[in-house]
Amino acid sequence: MKYSIFHVQGGLGKHVASTAVAKTIKANHPDRQLIVVCAYPDVFLNLDYVDRVYMIGGTQYFYQEYIHDKDSLIFHNEPYYTTNHVHKKKRLIQNWCEMYGLKYDGQLPEVKFNTLQFNLSKNFWAKKKPIMVIHTNGGLMSLDAKPYAWTRDMPFDIAQELVNHYKKDYHIYQVTKMNSKKLEGADHIFATDKQALNTLEFFSLMLHTKKRILIDSSLQHVAAALNLKSTVLWNGTSPKVFGYDIHDNICTDVPYDFKLPGSYLFDFDFNGNELEYPFTEDVKLFDINKIIESVDKQ
Repeated sequence: MKYSIFHVQGGLGKHVASTAVAKTIKANHPDRQLIVVCAYPDVFLNLDYVDRVYMIGGTQYFYQEYIHDKDSLIFHNEPYYTTNHVHKKKRLIQNWCEMYGLKYDGQLPEVKFNTLQFNLSKNFWAKKKPIMVIHTNGGLMSLDAKPYAWTRDMPFDIAQELVNHYKKDYHIYQVTKMNSKKLEGADHIFATDKQALNTLEFFSLMLHTKKRILIDSSLQHVAAALNLKSTVLWNGTSPKVFGYDIHDNICTDVPYDFKLPGSYLFDFDFNGNELEYPFTEDVKLFDINKIIESVDKQ
């Protein structure tokens, strides 16, 4: 037996993106079983090109099973620290695949639900009004994480304006963190490792949404995987690296005439270094009318 062993570490959104890399590995090495080792194994469930998935730290007897005297290829490198990624020359998925010397044919992420999962989710999320999801806060999920990371999280005043505009016609879910501000007029879903929902149950919300306003976090990757055009707001990170063409990507105009004393290989830290906040007090990061126009076209 021959194997391809794909190791993924990082956040939930990166794991969803990595399903496209897994698909590309299998396409390039179809004669090998694909073994995935990762932090969020639920992401890879139901994917027919993945033969086995293990959680990091749960790899008992792995060396004897897949490595020692076995024909196995190892895909265990970090795409974030490559020249093309640091210089923002290519999208994450393409760069990740090419880092491994794989032929990349534009594969996109994939999230799959079996029939029972789909039917259960339909009953669980069902509401009288059409569903809108607003993903306001992402990143690290622990309770001691920052409640607001300016580089990726949605400005609260913008989010509340959007809820006020749409709450009459839509049942609105806010996806946020336990210690982040809660929107009035929305139900709250907490993106935390302590939540009652497992990963696929959390993702299944997207199957039943009519409108989606997202940020550079896990659900914009899930929306791309499910072919759901969404409005995605970008504060400090770039859709040219982490985004998808299917979405309407709305970016802030970040000024670059300021110093970044804490930055090394990247301009802005994912978690938002407050010392390097580039905007003045009177700057509105997004035009609310532009967002509404985008959402109405979904």
